[in-house]
Amino acid sequence: MIIEFRCEREYARRWMSRETLSIDGRDIPVQIAWAATAEPRPAGLDALFELERLVLHKGRHSGANRLIANSEPTRARTETADVIVDFTGGARDPNNSGRLYLRPRFNGVAGENAALAAILAGDLPVIDIVNEVDGSVLDRGHPSGEIAAGLSGALETVMARTLTMVAAVLSGRPRIVPQLAPPVGHGPRRGPVGYVARGLAVSVAKEIYRLCCYAPHWHVGWRFNDGAGVWQTGDLSGPGWNVLGDPGNHFYADPFPITWQGRTFVFFEDLDHRVGKGIISAVEFADSGPVGEVLPVLEEPWHLSYPFLIEDGGELWMIPESSIHGDVALYKCIRFPDKWERHTTLLAGLELADVTITRHNGLHYLFGAWRDGTGGYSDSLAIYYADHLLGPWLPHASNPVLIDRASTRPAGNFVTINDKLWRPVQNCADGYGAALALAEVVELSPTTFRQIVRHSLKPGPAWPGRKLHTLNRCGRLEVIDGSHVQPKTRTLTRRFPSAVAPPRTSPSTVR
Repeated sequence: MIIEFRCEREYARRWMSRETLSIDGRDIPVQIAWAATAEPRPAGLDALFELERLVLHKGRHSGANRLIANSEPTRARTETADVIVDFTGGARDPNNSGRLYLRPRFNGVAGENAALAAILAGDLPVIDIVNEVDGSVLDRGHPSGEIAAGLSGALETVMARTLTMVAAVLSGRPRIVPQLAPPVGHGPRRGPVGYVARGLAVSVAKEIYRLCCYAPHWHVGWRFNDGAGVWQTGDLSGPGWNVLGDPGNHFYADPFPITWQGRTFVFFEDLDHRVGKGIISAVEFADSGPVGEVLPVLEEPWHLSYPFLIEDGGELWMIPESSIHGDVALYKCIRFPDKWERHTTLLAGLELADVTITRHNGLHYLFGAWRDGTGGYSDSLAIYYADHLLGPWLPHASNPVLIDRASTRPAGNFVTINDKLWRPVQNCADGYGAALALAEVVELSPTTFRQIVRHSLKPGPAWPGRKLHTLNRCGRLEVIDGSHVQPKTRTLTRRFPSAVAPPRTSPSTVR
């Protein structure tokens, strides 16, 4: 198979320079057919992208930067292509003879200007991959923008996920096309200069914030609840939430509670801001709340987070997120709670974050936020299934089964209520970890998947702060997490308490 990208030479971008497209681990040749300009870009766009490269991207080129003449793809059109992917906003190429003619559309409109228009209106667009022959939508997704710095970064993110979707379509795997409405702009469309200027100002403000505060600073919330919990009410109402105290220069996130061998512990990501790498720690809970010291229980040379726990075969197992290491590893509890050994690798050679497993209709299903090396970290859902926890794990027929920043990334344990299967998901529409959603899984098999988001949860009076991205429960104990401002000076005051006045209210309780 030969794939042909149809692009506008006048606006050649670095993302177009690829010579292959990875499809199911195979590198399929890509050639370029240069087309005339369908419509001009905003004046000075490339100069603004270059400014962002120097200031926002620390000199690193993004996929949106101009492709200079001597680095054009070596596979310009030389052979008859099997598949044409038309990235222009112009008319269909009448001279093509490919068996498939694909056109990406951004909020329903083709061409780079359509993607830019959506970004300038305040959001990343919904992407459709359309069959130009019959007009059918073959795939649809909404990318997450947690690493999309500036206008160039946003465009790079959109095009990266567009290529993910093109590869999925060309894999031949059946696609599950979700219903996703185009986003509504947050305000009047800015011009590129205003957008970039605002982005640079925000970047400066963030750097100042990081100089003064630890960012982000997550904290774990907990409460004992004898009545209806979050899953029953669909909100955070009920008993007041308490905050698990931290030393100030560490943050705690991704809480997973469990009762094992008669003792209840909450396991969580413990990140030392001074090191920038997470480990897994735990703290015991009694009827009155946390007791004793926080215990480090698992550390690796790479970052660990999201300590998913599962009981199987009379043993306790953990799957901490280790996507930066490129695998999904299973750890066995040797001594509860503080001794764990790496037992096996369930999946290797892929970025899969926040792995969460459920048993359903006789099979184990493994969910994770998948990434193919580019684009955001929170918009693509991959599912694997197996007869047994130790595997072998097989990919779902439609991986990635969903591309949607608002309902993809796992946010805690599955739950079953009235014979219905539910999963908490991260809603990253307003940024990474900004909110939670509760989704009912209405179809799940090795070949099908469908979920319906029933409830959305955001920080508010019941849980002040800027973030909310994990939900779990064990018996009476409910846990969530969020973020707040953590001045770096607070660490000093904890080291030298006599230098400051005592606090007037308890910092460990949020009401």
